[in-house]
Amino acid sequence: MAFTAKDVMALREKTGAGVMDCKRALTDADGDMSKAADLLRERGIAKAEKKASRIAAEGIVACYIEGKTGVLIELNCESDFVAKNPQFLEIANEAAKVIVKENPANVEALLACAMDNGTVEEYLKSKIAVIGEKIAVRRFVRYETEGFLESYIHLGGKLGVMLDMAGEATAEAKEVAHDITLQIAFTKPAYLAKEEVSAETLEREKEVLKQQAINEGKPEAIAEKMVMGRIKKFYEENCLLEQAFIKDDSKKVAELLKGGNTAINKFAFFVMGEGLEKKSEDLSEEVAKQVAAMKK
Repeated sequence: MAFTAKDVMALREKTGAGVMDCKRALTDADGDMSKAADLLRERGIAKAEKKASRIAAEGIVACYIEGKTGVLIELNCESDFVAKNPQFLEIANEAAKVIVKENPANVEALLACAMDNGTVEEYLKSKIAVIGEKIAVRRFVRYETEGFLESYIHLGGKLGVMLDMAGEATAEAKEVAHDITLQIAFTKPAYLAKEEVSAETLEREKEVLKQQAINEGKPEAIAEKMVMGRIKKFYEENCLLEQAFIKDDSKKVAELLKGGNTAINKFAFFVMGEGLEKKSEDLSEEVAKQVAAMKK
């Protein structure tokens, strides 16, 4: 399978490995991006893959909570200037209110939902006409709980966390929940508990870790024993309940929850622009376009 320079740069962005290392890995993997990422890890060049973290689109992540129902939403636009406008956050909140009320299955269903003066899609078009930029709801998560909800928005909407907690919203439980939203924003766990890791993911991870140890010069029998210790580290890095608490690494998040007499039902976090690519143009092209526009 052939690959392009763009594939090389995408792999570099994903793994943090050098250009030539990425090129060699893609060559050895016959252009398969996933296999190439595994090869880089086996060679000790790249870290374990988590969720893609490239921030490439403009917009915000916002959270709106109404009683026991909450929405985490990502709203995209074309410029950082618009994203920082308070009116843009208001648009995100208006869309979130509709999600709370109507519980649409996806973005397409949301756009068809009714508002005071038409549909959500018509509402967004009216805002596009005022702001002068394309505005789009990219994704959302809606939680309805019997416990309580906690949220955290980082850096004015660059990252957002929403947490569904079990039990009563006591002062102690809310403090623990707030600390955990900070934990999620900082560590970006892929799972709540290690039981959520699929057998397929676990086997793939074990194979990568075993090959990694062999590449370090360990005999196969020793490499297999080392895998168990490294899998424990995988859980500690990727599973929220297994992580060391960022404010006190002598205790795990699971212990923190016990101390607050509460538990986590589920969590969601969005990184604004995650996985999207911003259109890039060099300066000469940009100037040429502006000159051409002035001549019209």
